[in-house]
Amino acid sequence: EVQLVESGGGLVQAGGSLRLSCKASGFRFGEYTIGWFRQAPGKERERVSCFSTNDGSQYSANSVKDRFTASSDNAKNTVYLEMNSLKPEDTAVYYCAAVINWGLLVCDDMDYWGKGTLVTVSS
Repeated sequence: EVQLVESGGGLVQAGGSLRLSCKASGFRFGEYTIGWFRQAPGKERERVSCFSTNDGSQYSANSVKDRFTASSDNAKNTVYLEMNSLKPEDTAVYYCAAVINWGLLVCDDMDYWGKGTLVTVSS
């Protein structure tokens, strides 16, 4: 069964850090690309990061550039999103999603989605 499970969300003060995890099952590492998305109340979903499990390449949205970094643990089939210097405007439900594209660094038309984890940044 293909499954994505996020964890690591929570409440943090502005300026703090969190690390989100996205545990993938039913995939072969290297065959898929993970996108991290977020959606704040009343706002459209935003893609914040795209990470290739094939070669570790990534890109980030301008809104989080230099603050958010993706990484992976191949042995655990897990992709992480390290979030630093958090701001109140980063408050949102964060989702990881996967596309089976042999690790191309493209995060459009995602095939599978996790249920999300809530990140709340207090001022």
